[in-house]
Amino acid sequence: MGNFRVVLLVLAAALMGAALTSCDDGRQTAAKQAAGQLASALAARDVGGVPLKGKDPAAAQQQLAAAFKGLGDVKPAVTAGEPKVDGDKADVVLAYDWKLAGQDWTYQTTAQLARDGDRWLTQWKPDLLAPQLAEAEVLAVDTAAPARADILGAGEAKLVTERPVLRVGIDKSQLAADRQADSATKLAALVKIDPGEFTKQVKAAGEKAFVEAITLRDEPGRTPTDSQIAAVPGAITVKDSMPLAPTRTFARPVLGVVGQATAEQVKDSGGAIQPGETTGASGLQAQYDAQLRGQDGVTVYAQPGDLTAEKLKAEPGVRRTLFTKQPVPGTPLKTTLDPRLQQLAEDELAGIGPASAIVALRPSDGAVLAAASGPGSNGYNTAMLGQYAPGSIFKTIDSLALIRQGATADLKVQCTPTLTVDGKTFQNATGYPASSLGEITLRDAYAHSCNTAFISQRDKVSQAQLESAATSLGVAVDAPRLGAPAFLGSVPGDAGSTEHAASMIGQGRVLFSPLTAAIMAASVAKGSPVSAQLVLNPQTGTTPGGSPSAVASATAAGAAPATGSGSASPAPSPAGTTASPASQPGPPLTAAEAAVLKDMMRAVVTSGHAGFLADVPGAPVGAKTGTAEFGSDSPPKTHAWIIGTHGDLAVAVFVEEGGLGATVSGPLLKNFLVKAG
Repeated sequence: MGNFRVVLLVLAAALMGAALTSCDDGRQTAAKQAAGQLASALAARDVGGVPLKGKDPAAAQQQLAAAFKGLGDVKPAVTAGEPKVDGDKADVVLAYDWKLAGQDWTYQTTAQLARDGDRWLTQWKPDLLAPQLAEAEVLAVDTAAPARADILGAGEAKLVTERPVLRVGIDKSQLAADRQADSATKLAALVKIDPGEFTKQVKAAGEKAFVEAITLRDEPGRTPTDSQIAAVPGAITVKDSMPLAPTRTFARPVLGVVGQATAEQVKDSGGAIQPGETTGASGLQAQYDAQLRGQDGVTVYAQPGDLTAEKLKAEPGVRRTLFTKQPVPGTPLKTTLDPRLQQLAEDELAGIGPASAIVALRPSDGAVLAAASGPGSNGYNTAMLGQYAPGSIFKTIDSLALIRQGATADLKVQCTPTLTVDGKTFQNATGYPASSLGEITLRDAYAHSCNTAFISQRDKVSQAQLESAATSLGVAVDAPRLGAPAFLGSVPGDAGSTEHAASMIGQGRVLFSPLTAAIMAASVAKGSPVSAQLVLNPQTGTTPGGSPSAVASATAAGAAPATGSGSASPAPSPAGTTASPASQPGPPLTAAEAAVLKDMMRAVVTSGHAGFLADVPGAPVGAKTGTAEFGSDSPPKTHAWIIGTHGDLAVAVFVEEGGLGATVSGPLLKNFLVKAG
């Protein structure tokens, strides 16, 4: 009987609790819905539709807009906690999260709700928006960008660092209105920019504006001089600094340039980039912008809505600091580029009219020591992104494929003046020595670059075996350590008989970049496949418009590809390189195989086309020349190639429409090797 009474009492208590909970649930649910509506409205920065108490919604919206105006267009994330209901009143905590210049500003405020019939009203007050915000206060934000980090080269030499510049322009406050157009025209002519466009800019600017025409390096011997600029009425110079390489052209297609952030960059950054800030515009500067730029510092103030600069100067304590975060400096980008060798390569190419390139690698570790594109490339990164038929330097790959089928350097082959395959006639390059025709060794065929001898061996190696041999030499495979956009070659794995014959002499669908050629030479010198490396410390993580590991497009690296280069560049992969995937990747190059190839490359110098390299001081030089025909002209146009190895240095030289590799690219290689030491 006693147990039965206990059960009844427990049941009664449970029923009473359920009834009370049911009553509380109605208020709690309604209050929670009202709190959620308020949080969503605040996140949207629009409270015009929120039921309010103590203020008209339109007036509240006007106050919110004024309070948040100083934060720009950024919208906060706002979440409402669980309301604490007490009869017809409730308190709810609102959690704000603002993304300001890439920094998180988080805080909490408390909203008070009051029940009005079947709905809950929000008691409007300014401190709903920010902690202790007063009725007449608004929010303001200041950002401070850190100094942009340097791009470093070998030995941490400063390749790109802050260097002094002069901003040259017209100071309209110094000129009468009727003289401004004349001065703008004269200054534009002096600094060689479009006079009409600059005059428009001057006319459109404010009455006392400084309208910049150009930024010049502030260095000895610059033109125009200070006196020439001062001779233009209203023209002035403003001292400043910018992240710059040693010269205007130094590795520009690789390193890239910086500029003021575009409206699109600002919009896409999610608040991390502010208008007027310096950002990377091309090359490594764009690819690793977040790493180099660092993170802005942010300070948020609560201040009177009518605060002026004069009032602030007189009463600095009139505004309160609600949040502050110091700038985070960028991290220098370390590269393998050797400043001396890079400049040497550029000096060698300075007088070359067509597109051209010199790429130098260190075979022992794959470091890219120089990647120079000549002035004829018009800003395009020919050295790393160019796509061209490699011509006879591809015979290095032929030779490896033949070695793997049992051939030796002493294999006897037939070098004939011409050879016809399925109706297409192939011949040797112009000037081929008659003394090297007939039955010769494979070594001699390589040294003198006999096209017909290599094509005659086409039945001994399949197209797939050529592709396999290419991958064994680091060609047509990705270079995951490179850290920059590059084209690393394309060797088709299948081909018809005529195209297979063309592949044997580096024609058809076979494509190299100068970097590809240097990797191939470096692999021979090292005795194993070389994977190129340019960037040593890439930071990962999402950045505005991409990530540091994501690769800038080929277009961002410079101008459009040079004509006559073959197919357009495919989109770079996240690893930073493009290559046609090999259907049959080959085994790594062995030391024994490399020894045969080194012997053949040395023969090019001792008895073949590159005898001019025999007197290069130091370690013995190995080489291979290449002349690649293209187009439908008669005689056809040709690209000039040469690769060379010299101790722990592998170099590729390329000149578009350059004629013969030995006579055009060869002297450039010799000069480079001699001066490189």
